[in-house]
Amino acid sequence: MKTAAIVLAAGAGTRMKSKKPKVAHEMMGKPLVKWVIDAAAAAGMDKIVTVVGHGREQVEPLVADCTQVVVQPERRGTADAVGVCRDAFAGFDGSLLVLSGDCPLITPQTMEALLAMRAESNAAVVVLTMQPDDPTGYGRIIRDEGGAVLRIVEQKDASPEEAAVTECNSGVYCFDARALFDALGKVGSDNRQGEFYLTDVLEICRRAGRAVLALPARDDTECLGVNSRTQLAEATKIAQRRINEAHMAAGVTMLDPDQVWIGPDVAIEPDVELMPQVFLFGHTAVGEDSVIGPNTRLTDTVVGCSCVVDETVAVHAQIDDHATCGPRAYLRPGAHLCVGAKAGTHVEIKKSTIGPGSKVPHLSYVGDTDMGAGVNMGAGSITCNYDGKHKFPTVIGDNVFVGSSTMLVAPVTVGDGAVIGAGSVIARDVSPDALALTRPDQKEFEGWARKKREEFAKEG
Repeated sequence: MKTAAIVLAAGAGTRMKSKKPKVAHEMMGKPLVKWVIDAAAAAGMDKIVTVVGHGREQVEPLVADCTQVVVQPERRGTADAVGVCRDAFAGFDGSLLVLSGDCPLITPQTMEALLAMRAESNAAVVVLTMQPDDPTGYGRIIRDEGGAVLRIVEQKDASPEEAAVTECNSGVYCFDARALFDALGKVGSDNRQGEFYLTDVLEICRRAGRAVLALPARDDTECLGVNSRTQLAEATKIAQRRINEAHMAAGVTMLDPDQVWIGPDVAIEPDVELMPQVFLFGHTAVGEDSVIGPNTRLTDTVVGCSCVVDETVAVHAQIDDHATCGPRAYLRPGAHLCVGAKAGTHVEIKKSTIGPGSKVPHLSYVGDTDMGAGVNMGAGSITCNYDGKHKFPTVIGDNVFVGSSTMLVAPVTVGDGAVIGAGSVIARDVSPDALALTRPDQKEFEGWARKKREEFAKEG
């Protein structure tokens, strides 16, 4: 049977108090709506459609590469949001999940369970239900005396008896696609909100003689919607715990899991140790036996095996096996530490390769540089790669020794085995095995400092 999903992401989310649509807010470095889409993809959907509306110019770029995008011109309720997808599913015959783009904790396993229940029963719809500690604000699941689902009543339209029901609608459904689109044409807006409720489809299908079923959630936290900054923090904490427990079960050590944040797309091999205040986001990967942290943030960065990455910020960088980085290092996009290389204390590297075994130990900036193997970059040395308008390259050969406080003014090439004297400004190419110096003659003015102190003393 064909399977598909509609992700509703057109709402404003006014309680977020933000100029950004709520589904574009990030949890663990990933937009909320992408959590839902990726879970649907992991559940094996043949097609995924995302409905955008409010702030579409911010939401659409997040989803356009992985889903079909449909626009809801006016926000007239959830039934209208699903209805605008009618053309996108013309001729589709199968199970259709309807998901909320602000519910990032829903899992592929729960989606698969909904699909399986609907397929086995041939029900018109299966709704995922929950039992929250506080049901305020949620639609209530109304059953008959035999336990069959009759309808869903929104709280604002509920009688006192209906409002006392504790089983609630999660906003996640699995429909027979044909039954869904047939029923949508019969949904009205005669309610206190004046909106077209998707929940009305359940009663319409039941009256047409089709089965309407409910699947209680295994874990109610999967149904947590993010409508405020507080709920975003709550969802983040739940995601953090889930992800960290899975990595620890797979052989990753965490000194304090509450102080480690790992994004959902991060890959970590066994015997990695994560120290406190570590943030791993994007498509970061860490090889076995590496130690990360403390106080480290890696985004879209690949770390090899047996590395030490301490107090480091790295973005779109590569750190090969046995390399070391930090403390207080910054690897910008394009930085590549080769096998056994070192970027030390207060070092910034941008769009540069640091060759095997080469060291940039402290207080240096290296930009737009191709550095060979076995190089030692002295303290306080930098590559001067920018003239205010253009960037220029620096090439440093193998086994070069660069003395402290050296300026390499690009474009410049330093040959293999060369030595640069401390305090030099190198603006021309250096031959292999040469010594290059630009140090000026030292001048001394005898007694000058004593005379200056005496002048200051007289001035009081």
